[in-house]
Amino acid sequence: MQRLGGTCIGFADPSATSHLKGETLLDAIRMVAGYSDVIVLRHPHEGSAKLASEVSEVPVINGGDGAGQHPTQTLLDLFTIKEEIGKLEGLNVGMLGDLRYGRTVHSLSQALDRFKAKFYFISPKSLRMPTHVTDELHNDWSTHENLGEVLGKLDVLYVTRIQKERFPDIEDYKKVAGAYQINAEILQKAKTKMRILHPLPRVDEISTDVDETKHAAYFRQAFNGVPVRMALLEQLMGKRK
Repeated sequence: MQRLGGTCIGFADPSATSHLKGETLLDAIRMVAGYSDVIVLRHPHEGSAKLASEVSEVPVINGGDGAGQHPTQTLLDLFTIKEEIGKLEGLNVGMLGDLRYGRTVHSLSQALDRFKAKFYFISPKSLRMPTHVTDELHNDWSTHENLGEVLGKLDVLYVTRIQKERFPDIEDYKKVAGAYQINAEILQKAKTKMRILHPLPRVDEISTDVDETKHAAYFRQAFNGVPVRMALLEQLMGKRK
């Protein structure tokens, strides 16, 4: 926003708002909409952005809602894939890690489905892609627990960390923590042009020796977030020529 000449009013911590006084999300949105031109909402509860959009007089951008969706991340992911691979159509896409709670893979799978992607969902059984996501897919998909079974087929490997904060029971987290770690040796089986994406931060699921390989695209992916989100704001607020 600042690069576009605007200013930001931020509430990174709910304690800085009237939330502690009992103010509801919808009332807070109504108030913020009164002195802003656009709202970017990141919220721990699924569906919060949709609810906010129903009462706001200004556009609401979903910056991530719990374990639900993360559409702006998907925009920069699509841009990165197009930049790195050269196309979006007909790709073999692997998604690895926390597919149950990972909102980025929920959004990205739905977006890439429009481009006739074939999906390989790789995760522990307890963290498989939710049925409410797979039921909406129109193209081929399959589930796996072993990355080695499919690595050589992939054009894109989208890795997510196992999200400790999403688990209601810490014991369930301990059962799957560290389930996968990608290193440079494993990637010898990958296609030369295969690219690895990750929404970051990473923990131990990608070894640092991968950073120097031709496959690593996750830092370029992160840097793409600024221009892509600038373009989104311009589309929502810019003057039509």
